[in-house]
Amino acid sequence: MDVPPREITDPAALRALAHPLRQRILRALAEKGPATATALAAQLAENTGATSYHLRQLAAHGFIEEAPELASGKERWWRSPPKDLRYRMDKEQSPEMRELLERLVAQHITDDVETFQRFRAERAELGDWADAMPFSRGSICVTREELEEFCEDYLALLKRFQATHAEGRPGTRRVLTRFIAFPAPGMSTSE
Repeated sequence: MDVPPREITDPAALRALAHPLRQRILRALAEKGPATATALAAQLAENTGATSYHLRQLAAHGFIEEAPELASGKERWWRSPPKDLRYRMDKEQSPEMRELLERLVAQHITDDVETFQRFRAERAELGDWADAMPFSRGSICVTREELEEFCEDYLALLKRFQATHAEGRPGTRRVLTRFIAFPAPGMSTSE
């Protein structure tokens, strides 16, 4: 299913998304599937009141949705639907938006480094998957428009694999993918 991009431009939505516990909730829903506030509280070592509140905040901004088909009685189940969230670092944004975005990006990078360190610690237990870690570093000389095109091509490839390679097939496992591109510091623009 191809989900259209959603650019986050509202500071309230970005504030809701940037909360550390909400990020943990989103990650848990994405990795383990639908859950209740009670199940998430146990998984994340939080209290049910906190997870329930933060689930409602995420839902209010459209980052998660209820899964009523899983509910029984008063139990509420939540899921993280497919999404393509975009954030634009733009000098025309308000200082608040820039600060929130910078905090969110820093949080994501910290989480990625911690996850990579866990992978390294558990690597010996992964069998054939222990060495499945393609790695590439490079640079390109592009205009701003070409960089956007490069990023869109990467996202199209990622979405194609997400859509056609479902979890649960024999021999598969979730593989985390990351893409980051930024101007090389200390270099001027070519004329």
